[in-house]
Amino acid sequence: MSGDSAFEDINEVKADMDHIYNQSDPRAYFHELNKLDYAIPDTAKPIFQKLIGHLQQRHNDTVHVLDLGCSYGINAAILKHDLSMDELYEHWGQKKMTGATSQEVVAYNQKFFADIDTSLDIEVIGLDQAENAIAFGEESGLLDEGLAVNLETEPLSALAKEKLAPVDLVMSTGCVGYLTEKSFDRLLPAVTEGQQPWIANFVLRLFPFDAIEKSLDKWGYVTEKLEGQTFFQRDFASDDEQEQVLEQLCDRGVDPSGKEAEGHFLAEFYLSRPMKDVAEVPIERLLEA
Repeated sequence: MSGDSAFEDINEVKADMDHIYNQSDPRAYFHELNKLDYAIPDTAKPIFQKLIGHLQQRHNDTVHVLDLGCSYGINAAILKHDLSMDELYEHWGQKKMTGATSQEVVAYNQKFFADIDTSLDIEVIGLDQAENAIAFGEESGLLDEGLAVNLETEPLSALAKEKLAPVDLVMSTGCVGYLTEKSFDRLLPAVTEGQQPWIANFVLRLFPFDAIEKSLDKWGYVTEKLEGQTFFQRDFASDDEQEQVLEQLCDRGVDPSGKEAEGHFLAEFYLSRPMKDVAEVPIERLLEA
């Protein structure tokens, strides 16, 4: 079975949110995420902040970040403006937004985010197949650039490749599983054109990372997993979802005892860097407090 076919089978067991993932604004999406205590951007935030801090010291300049599977620009909001998921849930769940049009929501968000100081000197490019979500992220000022493309099925345009050349950090908090090695094979020639950015992926334990790691290896990357740590993503949407996830994990030889068996999706963290960077500072030392 090919990697993408295996991922499709695994994705079948997860709750389907396609109908709310690509609307004109994030209200419906955040309403559902809040029910499930979706929190991976929060749990990933301290690690991304440390990586950006290290890259800032190396370059002494603005850090250019590519957020894979960015949806409405959630990671950008959290990192740029030092916000939390709870604050975003409160913001997009306000009563004043209940009857607002999408245009009014965009205008309100433009002002809301413009009035919050930026906490990190970063520029964020968002890449996602959800065109409406990308448009919201750009219009609201969360994304400095948005690329609406499905890397699983289509190549990057020449213009997109040009925009990706300055990227210092590629990050994701849940798109691996929807993106396979096909996407990374299309992405890597563009982001390594001028330099080799660090590539940071939070990956649900449900999904194998080996095929993507092999693709990264071909481009001179060494991948390290942060051993002994898992990161809360969200609660299961139903008993049925949990049961099917536990079956998938057991089929893969992954023990869910004390982890997914407790009722939550959990992710692991993988960092891919050029060999010389790994040799200079291993992942544990890079991320130590």
